[in-house]
Amino acid sequence: MKKIAFILALAIASLSQNAAAQDMGKQLRFTLGAGLTFGGDKLATASYVNGGDIDIRAGSMVALTAGVDYRITPEVSLQALVGYHVDNASATNGDVRFQRFPIELLAYYNVAPQWRIGGGVRYVSSPKLSSSGAAYIGNYTFDDTVSGVLETEYAMSNVIGIKVRYVQEQFKHKYSNNKVSGSHAGVFANFYF
Repeated sequence: MKKIAFILALAIASLSQNAAAQDMGKQLRFTLGAGLTFGGDKLATASYVNGGDIDIRAGSMVALTAGVDYRITPEVSLQALVGYHVDNASATNGDVRFQRFPIELLAYYNVAPQWRIGGGVRYVSSPKLSSSGAAYIGNYTFDDTVSGVLETEYAMSNVIGIKVRYVQEQFKHKYSNNKVSGSHAGVFANFYF
């Protein structure tokens, strides 16, 4: 996964050889993002001693991203991202976690000065459901998968963008034909520098 992420970042960076001579801030920007996602099939339920329950879903919870954004023309830009996406329930006596490592290549079209729409492809590496302690239900690995992404972004300023996205995703258990939906919607805050 690290090799793929490095190759994607290098490919985007190589597009901007002459950007340093021009205005690099407008051509090539680095980005960090964080978001909440909702959706996907229920993989497990963690029950707490106090009576509360929490579902672990194949498309839910926290996603962190880092990457580059390259503006090809005033209207068109590309973005390459690597990330970490996790849904987790933890307690002192055990935890249940579904984690995966997405790599995304997205293209955008600027429809207005502050708005852009886009989409692309998402490759998810090493999806895994793991558990431990009192929450142990087994550990399950899933095949890497490729899926589609649609999103829109509103630029609050030159350095902050708010994204709303939808991902159509499916995970196949590594040792059976069982499939689970990881499709989800999400809201992200992106920081550009």
